[in-house]
Amino acid sequence: MPSSDPYASYATWQLTPDLEQFLGRAGEFLHSDPVTHTVLLSACETLRTYGLHVYGDDEPHFGIRAGGDGVVEGVFVWTPAHRLALSPLADKVAADDLAALLSDAGEKLTGVGAERDTAEAFARAWERHAGASAEVAFHDRLYRLGTLTPSVPAPQGTARVAAEADRELLMRWHQEFGEALGEPRSMSSGTWADTRIAYGGITLWESPDGTPVAMSGRTRLVAGQVRVAPVYTPAAHRGRGYAGAATVEVCRAALAEGADEVLLFADTANPTSTGLYQRIGFRPVRDFAQYSFSLTP
Repeated sequence: MPSSDPYASYATWQLTPDLEQFLGRAGEFLHSDPVTHTVLLSACETLRTYGLHVYGDDEPHFGIRAGGDGVVEGVFVWTPAHRLALSPLADKVAADDLAALLSDAGEKLTGVGAERDTAEAFARAWERHAGASAEVAFHDRLYRLGTLTPSVPAPQGTARVAAEADRELLMRWHQEFGEALGEPRSMSSGTWADTRIAYGGITLWESPDGTPVAMSGRTRLVAGQVRVAPVYTPAAHRGRGYAGAATVEVCRAALAEGADEVLLFADTANPTSTGLYQRIGFRPVRDFAQYSFSLTP
């Protein structure tokens, strides 16, 4: 990908492997709508905190589309082997330009995740330019917390923040969670556990005898927003309100830390989780889609 003077002109998408250079140009745009840009913001924060290889061995790439006046209109973050994370775009032309650029560069995307219309536009453009097929992996809906409304009565047990002694448990649950979703995880289970433990990013719900029965996680606070993820209860403990109770505690902690917005994504095909989140105070913001691509030859 181009790396020399990537922002010399604004005629089309400009690409760079330099995170700080990217944030220097895209930061204001990302911070202008931290709710919609939550995935991009948290990905950049993770890369900045833990290094460019936290999501894998390949170098990540970043892109910006700006108008003739230099005003940023769209961005992407891509860690190879994972889906392209793309901001909402104003029109299909921007999606088509990006698909053409990446295809001509010989990049092999595994998919795209974005606001629903943008994701569809890019997926169709990728089919045209890369000769690949694109299929919806799942539709998800972004929610923001309104008034936190804990379930009454709460399940028996208590919440606590996961610590180093919980590392093996977190690794196992992270693996199980990925298998349940049928989705590849964004980083190895060991790396994921280490990064979350480092900032208290996982809350466990324990039964009265001290057995962990569910977990709820959160991203770091960045641009005033925190996103709840992942939320997981092993099959043997489901249906008892443990995940909801853990999520309430995560929300309380995020608000106490100073978050202006507490967000989460939920699969629109899962009425159990969407119902739970709405009962405790989350309200819909907008719909997103995740597409998977067949690998190009």
